[in-house]
Amino acid sequence: MIYFKKSWRIKALTAFSVLMCTSMLSIAQEDEFSLGTIRTVVIDAGHGGKDPGCHGNFAQEKHVCLDMALMLGDKIKNAYPDIKVVYTRDTDVFVELDERAKIANRNNADLFICIHANAASPSAYGTETYVLGLHRTEAQQRVAERENSIIHLEDDGGEKYKSFDMSPDAIIARQIQLSVFLDQSIMFASHLQSEFKKIGRHDRGVKQAGFLVLYKTTMPSVLIETGFLTNPKEEKFLSDSTTQLQMANSMFNAFQTYKNELEGVDSQTELEREEEVVNNKEIVVDEATSEDIVFRVQIETSEKAIRLTDPKFKGNTVFQYQQGGLYKYTVGYHVNDFDAANEHKQKMRNEGFEHAFVVGFLDGERIDLQKAINLAEK
Repeated sequence: MIYFKKSWRIKALTAFSVLMCTSMLSIAQEDEFSLGTIRTVVIDAGHGGKDPGCHGNFAQEKHVCLDMALMLGDKIKNAYPDIKVVYTRDTDVFVELDERAKIANRNNADLFICIHANAASPSAYGTETYVLGLHRTEAQQRVAERENSIIHLEDDGGEKYKSFDMSPDAIIARQIQLSVFLDQSIMFASHLQSEFKKIGRHDRGVKQAGFLVLYKTTMPSVLIETGFLTNPKEEKFLSDSTTQLQMANSMFNAFQTYKNELEGVDSQTELEREEEVVNNKEIVVDEATSEDIVFRVQIETSEKAIRLTDPKFKGNTVFQYQQGGLYKYTVGYHVNDFDAANEHKQKMRNEGFEHAFVVGFLDGERIDLQKAINLAEK
C-alpha cells in the first residue's frame, strides 16, 4: 500500500484543498440528500463462490450472509415497492471487492448495506456494525484485515488495490470528503445495533475500520458483522432460517427507522423514543479489545425484562445481559480498572442501590470476579 510521505506544510496544504473541495461537494450532496428520499438500496452479501469467508463446524459465511441479504431485500421490496433493491450477488458467485462498491456507485445508491459474519475465539459472540474509519483496537484491525484479505483470490491477485491509500491520513481525508454520508452511516449503524439488541443479541457497538468495500462507496455505507460462526451457539443461530429471519427483520426495522428520520416521519411512540435515547447512549466506539477485562456494576436482577428507562434505574444508562435465565442490569464501563468500578459501586449504593456489586466481563462474557481482577492486573 502507498502511504503519504509529505512535510507538514504539504499536509496542511493538502488538508486545506480537501476541505475546500469538500465544502463544494457537500453543498451539492446536501442539495440532493436533503430530499430525504431513499430510492435505491444496494445489499451486499459478503464473500461468495470460491471465497467461502469464515466458517464454523458446518456453516460458511458466504451462505448465511446471502440468506439474510435476500430476506432483507424481500422485506424492503414488499414494504416499499417504489424503492429499487440491488444485490451485489443473489447467488453463490464470487464478486471482487472493488466491483461491489462500483455496483453501488453505478446504481446511484442511497444506502449500501454489507452483510458479513465474524470469526474469533469460540467464546466471542454478538453483533457489531462498522463504518469507514480508523480502527481503535487490534481486534477491529483484525476484522478489517480478514475481510480485506479476499483480494488475493481476485484474478489480478489484488494488484489494483495497490493504488488504494489506506493510511490514516488518507482515511481521515476520505472521511472529511464524505462527511455528510459518514454521519448518515453512523446513524443507520446505531439503529441496527439497537434493533439487534431488542431480539437479545449482544451489542458489541458501532465501530470504525478501514474496509476496502466501504472505501470507494459514495453514499451512506455500513458493514454488519452479524455474529461469530466460530461460536457454536452463534453458528447455529446464524444458519437457522427462523433466526436468520429475525436478523433480517431487525435490519429492516433499522432501515425503516432510518428512512423515516430522513423523511421527517415520526413513526415512534413516546416509549420507543425513550428506549432509543437510552440505547444510543450505549452506541460508542468500544475501546476494549477481546483480551481486555470490562468491569461493570450490577444493580438489578429480574425474571422478566425491565424497560431500560424504568424509573427504578434513576436515569442511569443501563446495560442488560442475560445469564441463567435471568435478566441482569449493570451500569458503568471500566476497562481493566477494578478500582474505578469499585468506586462506581459505592456511588450506586449511595444512590440507593444497596446491593450493587462489581462484575467482570471478558470478550462480552461474564467471568468469575477474582479471575477478572487477576487478568486485569496482568
